[in-house]
Amino acid sequence: MKDSKQSKNWYSQVADTYTLEQRKNWYSEVANAYNRLRPRYPQKLIGRAVELAQLPADAIILEVGCGPGIATTAFAELGFSMICLEPSQEACQLARNNCAQYANVEIKNTLFEEWELEAERFNAVLAATAFHWVPPEIGYPKTAAALQDNGSLILLWNMTPQPQYEVYQVLNEVYQIHAPSVARYETSETQAKILQGFGQAVIDSGLFKGLVSEHLMCSVTYRTDDYLSLLSTYSPYLALNPQKRNSLFEDLRQVIENNFAGSIQISYLSAFHVAQKI
Repeated sequence: MKDSKQSKNWYSQVADTYTLEQRKNWYSEVANAYNRLRPRYPQKLIGRAVELAQLPADAIILEVGCGPGIATTAFAELGFSMICLEPSQEACQLARNNCAQYANVEIKNTLFEEWELEAERFNAVLAATAFHWVPPEIGYPKTAAALQDNGSLILLWNMTPQPQYEVYQVLNEVYQIHAPSVARYETSETQAKILQGFGQAVIDSGLFKGLVSEHLMCSVTYRTDDYLSLLSTYSPYLALNPQKRNSLFEDLRQVIENNFAGSIQISYLSAFHVAQKI
C-alpha cells in the first residue's frame, strides 16, 4: 500500500478473497487483544487534528470502523457527540463498555457501506486505521455526503509497529522457517511513503481540499506474550493458517525470551490526514 493505487488494489484483493461476512468479523476473534494491546493515538496529534478541522464544542462526529473505541474515547473526552459504526459485534461490545461514561456516544453494529446515510449532519467523519477497509468508490462520496458544508474528514493512522532492525534480523530467521510471507520490515521512510499514498487517495477522490498531514514517531515496549498477542491482531497474521501461526509464535517466543530478555521495543509512525469537504 505504497500509494493510492496500491491501497485500492489491497482492498480489491481482500474483497475478492473473503466474503462480506468474513470481512465484517475479521477482528472478532482477537477483539480483546486488539482492545488491550493496539497502540493508542497520541493526544498531541488528536488535538492538532481537532484544531485543523475547526470543530466547534458541540460538534457531532461520525466514526467509521471504531473497533473497540481506541480513538473514540479520546474524542469523547473532548466532549464531542459521536455516532460510531463497527461491523464486529465483539468489538462493538468492547466499544460500548469503553464509552459507557460518555452519554453522547452511540455505537452502532453496522458497516459504513450498509449504514443509512444521514446527509449533511456531521461536522467531521473520523476513521482511525480503518478507512482502507472501505471501498474507495463508496467511502469518499458517502463521507462527503454525510458532512455539513465545510465539514472535515479526519483520518488517523498507527502504522504497523516495527522492532529495531537488528532485532528484526534475528526474528527473521524464524519467519523464514514458518511464514516468510509475513516477514516484512518497514522503515520510518517506508511508512511515511505509505501515509503519503493514503493522503493522495483523499486528494484523488476530488471531493476534499486543503489536505494537511502530520506524524510523530512513537515507541512502546511489550513483554513477549503481549507482543505476540499484538501481532495476532494484524491482518497478515490473521490470514495465516492457525497451525502455522502457532508454530511461528512459539519459536518467536523462544527467541525473544533467550535473546532479548523477554521484551521487545517497537516503533511506528502515528499520523493524521485532515481535509475539508469541497
